Amino acid sequence: MAMDVVDYEIKGSEMQFVEVELDPGEAAIGEAGSMMFMDAGIAMDTVFGDGSANQGGFFGKLLGAGKRLVTGESLFTTIYTNQAPSKQRVAFAAPYAGKILPMDLRQLGGTLICQKDAFLCAARGVSLGIAVQQRLSTGFFGGEGFIMQKLDGDGLAFVHAGGTVVRRTLQPGQTLMVDTGCVVAYTPGVDFEIQYVGKIKTALFGGEGLFLAKLTGPGEIWLQSLPFSRLASRIFAAAPQMGGRGREEGSVLGGFAGGGLLGGILGGDDE
Repeated sequence: MAMDVVDYEIKGSEMQFVEVELDPGEAAIGEAGSMMFMDAGIAMDTVFGDGSANQGGFFGKLLGAGKRLVTGESLFTTIYTNQAPSKQRVAFAAPYAGKILPMDLRQLGGTLICQKDAFLCAARGVSLGIAVQQRLSTGFFGGEGFIMQKLDGDGLAFVHAGGTVVRRTLQPGQTLMVDTGCVVAYTPGVDFEIQYVGKIKTALFGGEGLFLAKLTGPGEIWLQSLPFSRLASRIFAAAPQMGGRGREEGSVLGGFAGGGLLGGILGGDDE
């Protein structure tokens, strides 16, 4: 399938969205639930798989859907096609605070490997597959880094990263140690493996876990400062059922022993 060449504009700062402009007949594919708004001339069509496997018949669609299921995504994607005689726009919103990164696959050699929840949307023709790490150690201990998404094609794809994003160029043999959740994407030339931190004391009390991702060049890598898994774990740990202080956090009544109980009673929690 020929790639659609789309124009786009990324808007916002912390909670961004990307607005894609489609010429007549052009289309974009989006992750389920990512669409924010669209012009009336755009038609939506939910397809089985990633939208690029429809030329392969039923088994091609089944294979594309299976790949997405392995990465934890929906079995379906949505194609947004401009059926009007003039330019139309469709917007896709980031799921949480961070940055939307435009990735020109043509300039990146045709392939990009990214975290399984990073893909947001792309021009029609970009294929969504899986990249399974070859080393058993990565599979056993890698967490987020074991099964990743692989984007193939020569068009534009948009991925989302949490917090602040940094892009690094690794020279041949140059190595960077990274928390596994902070790896957003990298080009296929980068070698990805999991390395033991070496000291039990550091692992138990340093808060960084037993293993780190070891990225070795040559290639491009993108890192995020706030992985969603880290954000979710902090929220879960602060929830009342996990011993968090609940809604009286920061109040006057929450500052002394028994304040939580008294605050709850005064707040209407006295049933």
